Amino acid sequence: MDRRIFLGSAVASAVGATLTACGGGGSDPALDPAASMERSRTTTSTVVNPPTSPKSRVIVIGGGMGGATVAKYLRLWGDAISVTLVERMPTYTSNIMSSLVLSGQRTLSSLSYNYDTLRSKYGITTVFGEVVAIDPVNVAVTLADGTVLKADRIVMAPGISFDTVPGLGSSDKMPHAWQAGPQTALLASQLKAMTAGLNHNVVLTIPKTPYRCPPGPYERACLIADWLKVNKPGSKLLVLDANPGIVTEVDNFTRAFVDLHGAVVEYHPNAEIAEVSTDTMSLKTTAGAVFHGDVINMIPRQRAGALVTTAGLNNATEGRFAGVNVLSYASTVSGAGKVHIIGDASATTQPKAGHIANQEAKVCADAISRILSGGSPDPAPVTNSACFSTITMSQASWLTAVFQYNPAWTNPATGTTGPAMVPVAASSAASTGWNGDNFAEMGTWFKTLMADSFA
Repeated sequence: MDRRIFLGSAVASAVGATLTACGGGGSDPALDPAASMERSRTTTSTVVNPPTSPKSRVIVIGGGMGGATVAKYLRLWGDAISVTLVERMPTYTSNIMSSLVLSGQRTLSSLSYNYDTLRSKYGITTVFGEVVAIDPVNVAVTLADGTVLKADRIVMAPGISFDTVPGLGSSDKMPHAWQAGPQTALLASQLKAMTAGLNHNVVLTIPKTPYRCPPGPYERACLIADWLKVNKPGSKLLVLDANPGIVTEVDNFTRAFVDLHGAVVEYHPNAEIAEVSTDTMSLKTTAGAVFHGDVINMIPRQRAGALVTTAGLNNATEGRFAGVNVLSYASTVSGAGKVHIIGDASATTQPKAGHIANQEAKVCADAISRILSGGSPDPAPVTNSACFSTITMSQASWLTAVFQYNPAWTNPATGTTGPAMVPVAASSAASTGWNGDNFAEMGTWFKTLMADSFA
């Protein structure tokens, strides 16, 4: 299938009948039946053998939604490109849908994916190890065991890391569970073990933007509130939001907090956490207010994965994230143009979510394939962000938007002008309320998205 048609199908998929959940591939033609048939012929049925005489080499660091997708599509679209995927762990646990583990509706094993198909079907070499250094100039990667890998391009998809919370240290008493895995299971067990009734509270904190999956903390709050009604009657959920107000899908989440879950949820805006005490299970805000909880889901402020800072590529968002050229996702740091950074670690006008990571990966794979063949990136990329939000344990809402490249966009917050991916007003939409059909479609979409990245 032609790459431009494939990527351009984002517009159609964004307004189609089937929507996506928080964190998936925007231009995924699987959201359109005709395109899905074409994709099955071009990406599912075909075995892409590794090149016997590679014309170029790409190293991909990180095997999450962004890394897995870019590795796959580099092999599908590239001209004899050899791809090596470097990842710490042999399996990936999806952050998407992981809040359903807290309500007992999902297991972590149901969110686990390996790299077998990427190896056997697409000829990708996998290396499981820790990257300790990157040389952007010589395009080299050093692993913890001393191995040095060299390539023509590097793609980084390291995800996020978390700010230190004063008073928290290494304690696991206030898990963030914002990276699916042991902390998810821990938070689920804490919720299950808590005492029900008056004066027994759960506290959920929301960090300042930007953070991974903008609707995520609000949908988790709704899900926990609905679960508390059934399993811990009389208990409260205190939502401490460091932002001035709900940052996305404002109408639906406001209605959910005030009307649907009003007897359970107490929402506090401008509640930035200054310090915590694990001994007293309390949090103190920058305004001096103190909150206590039996269970505390402490989600810290976020920044790019540590490797971005180690490599000196954290040149955006006050040093938190990596500045990139969104035509190719190449670093904007001088001398680092052969390093591309996608997903949550990059600083763009698009939301940080697996959906966008999957979409950015395809734009990046297309751009690198063109560059390594002597061409230039597509001058007009399109991406799609869409998201389901669980409002109850059986109902969901949705939100979607399309982004188009604008070479001279003026940022209304700073007044600066430059290239950016800009939301297309006519493409933005949100559900009016929530229902069970959306919840069912979320599950169908999830399977499709994960297949697009890992199968």
